[in-house]
Amino acid sequence: MQIARIETFMAPPRWMFVRVETDEGVVGWGEPVVEGRAEPVRATVEVLSEYLLGRDPMRIEDHWQVMTKGGFYRGGPVLSSAVAGLDQALWDIKGKAYGKPVHQLLGGPVRDRIRAYAWVGGDEPHEIEDALRRQTEAGFTAVKMNGCGRMSPLATRSEVRDCLRRAETAREVLGDDRDFGLDFHGRVSPANARRILPLLAAYDPMFVEEPVLSDHMQAVPDLVNASNIPLALGERLFTRREFLAPLQAGVAVLQPDISHAGGISELRRIAALAEVYGAQIAPHCPLGPVALAASLQVAFTTPNFLIQEQSIGIHYNQGAELLDYVTDPEPFRFDAGSLVRTERPGLGVEVDEAAVRAADKQGHAWRNPVWRHADGSFAEW
Repeated sequence: MQIARIETFMAPPRWMFVRVETDEGVVGWGEPVVEGRAEPVRATVEVLSEYLLGRDPMRIEDHWQVMTKGGFYRGGPVLSSAVAGLDQALWDIKGKAYGKPVHQLLGGPVRDRIRAYAWVGGDEPHEIEDALRRQTEAGFTAVKMNGCGRMSPLATRSEVRDCLRRAETAREVLGDDRDFGLDFHGRVSPANARRILPLLAAYDPMFVEEPVLSDHMQAVPDLVNASNIPLALGERLFTRREFLAPLQAGVAVLQPDISHAGGISELRRIAALAEVYGAQIAPHCPLGPVALAASLQVAFTTPNFLIQEQSIGIHYNQGAELLDYVTDPEPFRFDAGSLVRTERPGLGVEVDEAAVRAADKQGHAWRNPVWRHADGSFAEW
């Protein structure tokens, strides 16, 4: 069996798919994208395709090594995301060729269900309250929401109180039996994080995500010691080596993204590294159906898995939804806030190829917003 054809498709709202076909007609799908920078990832997939075409798709690890290390200049989100999507597609091919789900090829499942959380939007307390009630009524036992909006480098009392009101609203609606995560989205300076984290402890969030940008890793040990709230980060880290520093600093939850951090092959290694430090994995995944399906295959086989992000209904999705690109939504049917393991071969999802090809004709040029402070200077989004 040889790799005969590789195609990429830009699909709204902000995704990209890769289709890898063998000379025996087996097709695998992956999702290589950097949100807001899809075009350079697409070009990188084309460059990597020069190596892959004509080769045996079953030699996944060897291909991963060459794709990540075969160039003199290595690393970065664009290359890592291109490799991630191709790696997903190769695992999909291997599973389909053997008639087995990828989780069986990875050693077999350690759980039957994957707990997932739903995103909650809204900027005002009443909007957050309404959104929280909708998600609990839908059966979710955990949600995640932004912990703050734009925040000054040294926050005003009003900005701090707004953050606390969000957490207070969440705890009042969810009660003691459901969880919520707060995503600071890298918007908070180290000084603000040190100030706010102890104040949030009264509301017992499941974790606080990206309390500071990964650029400020030197601040993380102090933040770990600032409160008893578990800290989470990792969506902007791309290799197991980059995850070593936060683990050594005491970060409790790692959030690698299977479409950014080298695919299934590297995500498994990151999870194993985290297990050494007693840390949990909560994969980042605000993307499409292939990325989510690939994340689930790893989650089913990972002992230190905590919870799965998923993008169905997320506020970023405008113009298309995750289920628009699959022929059968059953693998993504929630049961009491969890996704149930299936034995479908490969990644376990059937991509609607006609829908993907039609979407590519429309394409997209999604870019994240650019925020500014009141004085006109750049603000983290």
